[in-house]
Amino acid sequence: MEKKLKVRFAPSPTGPFHIGGARSALFNWLLARKENGVMLLRIEDTDRDRSKPEWEANIKAALKWLGIDWDEGVDVGGPNGPYRQMERLDIYKKYTDKLLAEGKAYYCYCTPEELEAEREALTAQGKMPRYMGKCRNLTPEQRAAYEAEGRKPTIRFRVPENEDIVVHDEVRGDVHFDSNGIGDFVIVKSDGIPTYNYAVVIDDALMGVNCVIRAEEHLSNTPRQLLLYDALGFEKPTFGHISLILGPDHKKMSKRHGATSVDQYRQMGYLPDAIVNFLALLGWSPNSDQEIFSREELIQQFSLDHVAKNPAVFDIKKLNWLNAHYMRQLSDEDYVAFAVPFMKEAGYMTGEETGEKLEWLKKVILTARDQAEFGKEIPEKVALYFTDEFDFETPEAEAVLKEETVPQVMGLFLDKLAAAEGLDHAATKALFKAVQKETKLGGKKVFMPVRVALTGNQHGPELAEMIPLLGKERVASRIRGSLAKAGVNL
Repeated sequence: MEKKLKVRFAPSPTGPFHIGGARSALFNWLLARKENGVMLLRIEDTDRDRSKPEWEANIKAALKWLGIDWDEGVDVGGPNGPYRQMERLDIYKKYTDKLLAEGKAYYCYCTPEELEAEREALTAQGKMPRYMGKCRNLTPEQRAAYEAEGRKPTIRFRVPENEDIVVHDEVRGDVHFDSNGIGDFVIVKSDGIPTYNYAVVIDDALMGVNCVIRAEEHLSNTPRQLLLYDALGFEKPTFGHISLILGPDHKKMSKRHGATSVDQYRQMGYLPDAIVNFLALLGWSPNSDQEIFSREELIQQFSLDHVAKNPAVFDIKKLNWLNAHYMRQLSDEDYVAFAVPFMKEAGYMTGEETGEKLEWLKKVILTARDQAEFGKEIPEKVALYFTDEFDFETPEAEAVLKEETVPQVMGLFLDKLAAAEGLDHAATKALFKAVQKETKLGGKKVFMPVRVALTGNQHGPELAEMIPLLGKERVASRIRGSLAKAGVNL
C-alpha cells in the first residue's frame, strides 16, 4: 500500500514571519490538501540566542491568518512529539552516541581561531574552504591532552570519501555533489546543541515526513542530510527545492524592497485570500492564463511539476491589483468593517459613532471601493471629506479654473445648487445636465472645473457620489474658496 503523503513546515522563530517562509508553507499545505496528506508544523529553535517565544507566536498567528492549518505539530499535538527541537535533546543524544560508537562521528577539539586560519589558507590557495580532518583520528592521549587544556569539543560527522551524492529533486531534477568537497561537518556544537543539518534529519525521519518542500537555499544542505540518512539507517524523503523570491531589481528580497513580513502586509490592509493567491503564483504556473484562484482551485491544480526552477520576482503592482479585486468582492458591510481600523488610525473615526454620523461615514468609506488597493489607502482616498483645506495638486489643475468658460459655468452651478431641494445622486446628475444644457458646453468643460474646485485634483470619485456627501454648504464654500485662490471672479 502506498504511503500517505506527509509534508512539514519547520520555521526557526528568530524574527517576524517572512513572506518567503509563507510561500514555502503554502506550497506544502497545497500539496498536502491535494493529496489528502498530512501537514506537520515543527519549530526549529536550536539557535538559542535568536529564538524567541514571541516570534513563534508571530509565525503561528500569520499561518492562521493566511488560513494555512496543520494536522500535527505544535499546539495540535500528535504521536511524534515533542515538536520543538529544544525539547528533543535527549532524542538527538541517543543517535549521536550511536554514530560515535560506530565510528561515523568523532570529537573535534579545533578552536574557532584554528578553523578560521585553515579557511583562510585554503581560500588563499584557491580551494573551497572545508574542514580538513585534523581531529579525525585522535588517540585517547591526544583527546585527554586537549581536554586538560579546557577545550570543549564539537562532534563532527565523518564524510565518506570519493562519493557521488545525488539529490533527486522534484523541481530541479538530479543534482550531483562530490563528497570530497564537503569536509567533515559539525553535527553537535560544543554546548551539546545539535546543528540544523543533524536535527532536521532525525526529526523528519522519526516524524514520518516523506516529502520535503523548502527554499532553494537549502539545496546545498541536502547532500549532508542524505549522508546522515544513510549513516542512521533512515528512509530518505523526496525533496523539492523551490526558487528564491527576488525583488523587482532581481536581488534577493529584503527590507529595502518594502514590507517583507506577513504581519506587515496584514497591518497595511492586505487580505489573506489575496496574499495566498499572489504567493501561489510566485514560482508556480497553472495550465492556463487564469490569475484569480479560490483556495479550492489552487488545491485542485497545484503540483510540483509546474513549479519553476527560475527565481520568482515579487511584483507589488500585481499584489495590489489582486488585493483590490478581493476588496471589491467584500459586501458593503464587510468593506466598512475592514476599513474601520484604518479610519480610526487616521483619526477620521472614533468607532463610537452612531445614527446619521455613522451612516454618513459608511457612505464615505464605500466611495473608496474602486480606488483603494489596500486597507491603509482607504483613509487617503476619503481624506477629501474630512477637511476643506487643500491645495491644487498640480499647476495644470489650477489652470483648469482659469479657462474663460469657468465663471459662467460656476455661477450657474452655484445658482442651481442653492435652488435644489434635495441633493442625492440623481439630483446631482440632473443639476450637471441642466448646466450643460444652458451653457451648451461639453461635459468636460462643466465637470472638470467643479472637480478641481472641490478637491484641487483632476481625478477622484464620481461627482454625483461626492457632492451629496459634502452637502450644499460645503460644496458652495469650497468652490468659492478655490476660485478666489486661483484669482477667478464670478
